[in-house]
Amino acid sequence: MKLPEIMTDKLITGDPEEGLREAFFKMRHNHIRHLPVVDADMQLLGVVTDRDLRRPDWVDEAPDLTHVYYLDDNMSLKDVMTRNPIVVHTYDPVQRAAQIMREHRFGAVPVLNKQQRLVGMVSAVDMLQILEELLDRFGSPEGVAEAGR
Repeated sequence: MKLPEIMTDKLITGDPEEGLREAFFKMRHNHIRHLPVVDADMQLLGVVTDRDLRRPDWVDEAPDLTHVYYLDDNMSLKDVMTRNPIVVHTYDPVQRAAQIMREHRFGAVPVLNKQQRLVGMVSAVDMLQILEELLDRFGSPEGVAEAGR
């Protein structure tokens, strides 16, 4: 099974100059927890998660632990995004994405095509849907294992 069969291809993306508050409400409105940050050509620049917006790393580094963090548009996505994120490609098997997500404890992974453009996101919810379909088809985890032989 290849990633295009399960990934989400209706993408909600962010611009590197987009303000943090604006991005937070975009994610909340669209019920997403991972926002790929792209340029005009859909080249992936980074990823911002809801956790990045709720409590950025730099807040914990402040010497004054009483430092208050306000989510506003004075900072942009480029200031908090994870640059050079780990990705998968459309030609990768689903197992590759599952392995990356499990090993790194990611909730989602960007999917790129051969031209290195963002074409989708595969999430833990997508993986759970596959598991549910396999369990429905083969019954128990033992049946799934048996079907794989």
